[in-house]
Amino acid sequence: MSTVEAPEVVPVKTPIRGDKATRIRKSFSSRLASLLVVLLTILWTIPTFGLLVTSLRPQADVGTSGWWEVFTHPSFTLENYQTVLFSGGYNVQGGLMPFVVNSLVVSIPGTLFPLAIAAMAAYALAWVPFRGSNFLFFTIFALQVVPLQLALVPLLRLFNTGVHIGSVPVFPALGITGNFASLWLTHTIFAMPLAIFLLHNFMAQLPRDVMEAATVDGANVFLTFRRIVLPLSMPSIAAFAIFQFLWVWNDLLISLTFVGAGKDSVSPLTTRLSQLVGNFGSHWELLAPSAFVAIVIPLIVFFALQRYFVRGLLAGSVKG
Repeated sequence: MSTVEAPEVVPVKTPIRGDKATRIRKSFSSRLASLLVVLLTILWTIPTFGLLVTSLRPQADVGTSGWWEVFTHPSFTLENYQTVLFSGGYNVQGGLMPFVVNSLVVSIPGTLFPLAIAAMAAYALAWVPFRGSNFLFFTIFALQVVPLQLALVPLLRLFNTGVHIGSVPVFPALGITGNFASLWLTHTIFAMPLAIFLLHNFMAQLPRDVMEAATVDGANVFLTFRRIVLPLSMPSIAAFAIFQFLWVWNDLLISLTFVGAGKDSVSPLTTRLSQLVGNFGSHWELLAPSAFVAIVIPLIVFFALQRYFVRGLLAGSVKG
């Protein structure tokens, strides 16, 4: 009796998802990609370097030649920084230092307030089950499509006159226009939808086993949030903090709307820089150091939180 041999089964090699990630990683780490990144970095840095050189050149040189002339006829001075920061000059009476302090007073609370509220809201939407949580989350997500310019006038009227239906007051006037509180509240309101959306997506990916272990050990909702969720979510919190700080620091529209350009005790640095340009864009010897002062503090914040920023960008991109 003849036996029929079973056909030899040839294993089929299925592609592994990690192979594609490896190829992509190798392509981005090749010499050509590295050279391209170096060239883009140099091109991106040239304007900032030119601004720094211009800020250190005397007024006569700035008005008669380009900043690249410094390589053949070097001439530097710190008089421009002394003028714009302390002494004052064209449109900078008293110097810019008070406006730098005002920008810090606006930017730091304008970053911490939405982060604190959004972190608690994102944790509740991600890990505290309650009826209507999904509807509330998608409603908050949909608020991101509301243009900033569309909400400025209603918000300004809310601060000044409140909300009325006919002659019946629904919400009283806050009366905070022209104060720091109006800027803090406005930046907090506009930052909340994006902050809650980003932090919720990060917190929702935290290991469920860790959360359940904390509950078994007797940790309540607040203790779990403070001891586990906040430390694990620090990369995403720091990443959003960088974006929010840069947004508030560089803001001009909200400052002009709720404070105006004439209230020096509250006006941030951006409002003064807009006046420093003048009608014909003159006085570059003062505009260049003023602009460089405006970008120094955001650069310090970025490099101080850079490691958290990179971790926040990479978080969730690879699942093991």
